[in-house]
Amino acid sequence: MENHPLNQKLRRGLDELNLSLTDSQIALLLAYLDELNRWNKAYNLTAIRDPEQMLYLHILDSLAILPLLEGEHFVDVGTGPGIPGIPLAIACPERSFQLIDSNGKKMRFVFQTRLKLKLDNVIEKQIRVEQFDPDAENRPGGYCGVISRAFTSVPDMLEKCDHLPRKGGRFYAMKGKEPKDELSTLAKKYKVVASHPLIVPGIDAERHLIEIVHTEG
Repeated sequence: MENHPLNQKLRRGLDELNLSLTDSQIALLLAYLDELNRWNKAYNLTAIRDPEQMLYLHILDSLAILPLLEGEHFVDVGTGPGIPGIPLAIACPERSFQLIDSNGKKMRFVFQTRLKLKLDNVIEKQIRVEQFDPDAENRPGGYCGVISRAFTSVPDMLEKCDHLPRKGGRFYAMKGKEPKDELSTLAKKYKVVASHPLIVPGIDAERHLIEIVHTEG
């Protein structure tokens, strides 16, 4: 993948994010990007058509939250074509990522891509998040972190995903501008731990990661 047209831009982006990945991991990220671009031409998986924009808006945007994640086992709700779950799984082979979405077309892409890239730390399932049962997926007690990106409003995300984190687990909501109105309407059982502003290479727009816990622990 050294000759990949976006290899150097990916490497520069990783440097700006202070992320150190191996050549093999970088090759996997580029392979994922190629698969996403190839499938997107036929199946309309994402509104982003340009591979370079996919690199910034999907790959690097996903990886920007990596230093803020705590724990080993995560669920990515409303993952679409594997964003941010697949880039995170490539960057963190020691962590596990459950990817769920109700869209069959996008889940087929995730399934085929997982097999092609041999991502042993990824599991995908086509299901509505409200119907997803962690106990049935060999994750009794829930997940260390529940990640959502462009899924729904923060209050709605918490309502739909309330059963997913383990005791002490965290919700991670990826947002553009800080959603102050949404955060002001959270139920009392939730507490905003932090609203992290993010700087993503190649993206001239606000990005935030909202970190939330149950107040009862």
